[in-house]
Amino acid sequence: MTVFIFFFFMLFCSALSFLILTNSFTYSFSFFFFPSFSFFSCLPFSSTLILDNEHGGHEWWDYVTVRPHAHMFYWVYEHKDVDNKPLIMWLQGGPGASSTGFGNFMEIGPLDVDLNPRKFTWLSQASLLFVDNPVGSGYSYVTSEDAYTTDVQTIAKDLLTMLKNVMNRKPNMQKLPFYIFAESYGGKMAAAFSLLLLEAIKRGEINCQFEGIGMGDSWIDPAASVKSWGPFLLLMSLIDSEGYVQVDNAASNVTELVKKGQFVKATLMWRLTETIVAKLTSGVNWYNVMKWSPQKAQFSVPYINASMDVKSLYMTHVGPLNLDKLSALMNGQIRSKLGIIPKNVTWGVNELIKYKKLKVVVYSGQLDLIVATLGTEFWVSQLDIAKKLQNEKRNIIINPYTSVPVGYVKGICNFDFYWILNAGHMIPSDNPSGGFEMLRRILAPKNSSNC
Repeated sequence: MTVFIFFFFMLFCSALSFLILTNSFTYSFSFFFFPSFSFFSCLPFSSTLILDNEHGGHEWWDYVTVRPHAHMFYWVYEHKDVDNKPLIMWLQGGPGASSTGFGNFMEIGPLDVDLNPRKFTWLSQASLLFVDNPVGSGYSYVTSEDAYTTDVQTIAKDLLTMLKNVMNRKPNMQKLPFYIFAESYGGKMAAAFSLLLLEAIKRGEINCQFEGIGMGDSWIDPAASVKSWGPFLLLMSLIDSEGYVQVDNAASNVTELVKKGQFVKATLMWRLTETIVAKLTSGVNWYNVMKWSPQKAQFSVPYINASMDVKSLYMTHVGPLNLDKLSALMNGQIRSKLGIIPKNVTWGVNELIKYKKLKVVVYSGQLDLIVATLGTEFWVSQLDIAKKLQNEKRNIIINPYTSVPVGYVKGICNFDFYWILNAGHMIPSDNPSGGFEMLRRILAPKNSSNC
């Protein structure tokens, strides 16, 4: 079976209906092309030493058959002091983006896409576990189309199966503080997975020291995010007052259709809202409104329309942002090295906060449009803990390397909200030092005396 897989670090992958809003999706994309998958299932677990990085020890990777015909790929970088550092699982968004590709080489891994050491790699603070999730993303694959995931619950179960395998293979990791960090749609997947993991720990199914979850620019409340586009674009001088009325009216229609449960119509209106935004702004960057290219700033977006076909969605969100260099790396040197490559969930966040020993963190990039901070602040204001959080002081975060502010943080009990400056949707990529300082604070012992 021939499978076309695109590198898909955009927020949405297909959405033939607004099923994304109900925790479901139909299509899964990533960015590799394999003529056949039969080669991969028989290849062995592999490991080596991390090259060109002062913090790394061993790295290893493998597949886990999480369900019949469903094979999930993961890649672990161990800190050189592995027994005394936390373990971080990184989940990319999409759904369908590659964690081992984009998250690793473009955001937090030990090497960048040119294979040069990354200054602010998160490996300096913890061991890293990258997972290509759901199956069909990145190097993960299926041998039957029926094995693709169609809901977040199945994704969570697959991740739990994979993590059990990792913990059993390396028993020392069962003793390490474990954190889940997720970006974009990954936040929705991480929330569901975290709840399932906590239940499995209670039942004694897995030995895991689960200490925290970080959700970055996460697609938790899609309607709230869409509704925030107009105010944010107006504030950033990207539209005028007349444009604001057009965007806000379209976004309000999306919200109303979602409330009525008319998700197919809501998807059409969502696409129309994107069309309006693209035309009014002459092609704003959805992931960082301060990043413009000459080509993107000059075109009139002729291909954007309100259709719901996959190609239209791909062209809107992936085409202008395609990273040929990363694709070449993952299909070239990295593939050769590895050798084995063949609805609103705010309720879930509320449930996680109830586990007082679990750190729950939400963070947002100042320049993100697709999941703008205004929308994130709205759904956070609906949390059970919101009233208590409102009374807390917001503290500035200073970059210890430059003495320049990189953001703000406000917290109560086991919950923290981070505002990161000079960053869009991909915080570790846009503001590496800001994301790194945030990570350092999250991993530090939490004072919960204000509960």
